[in-house]
Amino acid sequence: MLKEIETMSENHPCLKIGDKAPPFEANTTKGWISFPRDFQGKWVILFSHPSDFSPVCTTEFIFFAEMMKEFESLNTSLIGLSVDTLSSHLGWLYTIEDQISFHGITKTKIRFPLIADLSGKIAKQYGMIHPNSSETKTIRSVYFIDPQSVIRTILFYPLSTGRNFEELKRILISLQLSDRLGVSTPANWQPGDDIVKKAPDTIHSLEKCVYENKKKSGAWFLSLEELPIEEINKILYLKKPKPN
Repeated sequence: MLKEIETMSENHPCLKIGDKAPPFEANTTKGWISFPRDFQGKWVILFSHPSDFSPVCTTEFIFFAEMMKEFESLNTSLIGLSVDTLSSHLGWLYTIEDQISFHGITKTKIRFPLIADLSGKIAKQYGMIHPNSSETKTIRSVYFIDPQSVIRTILFYPLSTGRNFEELKRILISLQLSDRLGVSTPANWQPGDDIVKKAPDTIHSLEKCVYENKKKSGAWFLSLEELPIEEINKILYLKKPKPN
């Protein structure tokens, strides 16, 4: 299997933001899936983990499961992947539900599909195996894929570092606001903070920006505008999220 994975790594260039996400079919803990056909009209977060029955991966799956409904409310499906077998996946997920407690969370049901990519074919398509990190395990990768099957964000984490799930949600909300409103989000932005409007493209809009920005940012090219969390909820969420 290792030689096959190494050969496939050479044949697949690194994916980039703006690329079309490679299509695939796979057996998962929820049955056979076909991407993107089975996810038409949805955002997808496709992510990999190094291996089943590992401690950091276990904590991550607990939080993916805890936040699944909120991701779904943002029209987003989760798909997990590693190069383990289907029986290994099922045994691990059963153990998480039956035995594991983390941050007060127990009886965690993993309801999203987890791909059994034993050959490494899909992992190689998406550049999820980094030989200098591990020749046999997928790294902690995250791909944000929009409803047009375009890759919008790529995150790579080392095996030793668990993901920040509030950051994943923040990125997703930022991307969706950009698509819906044509705005950007500044450094350290959190939902409810000021957003960045497009730079002026006419003399009239430039003069307006100079006047409006004088007190707020001090720069004509940095146009900040309030976007309360209540407005974000109305714009993006299919169902209003429950308060934490």
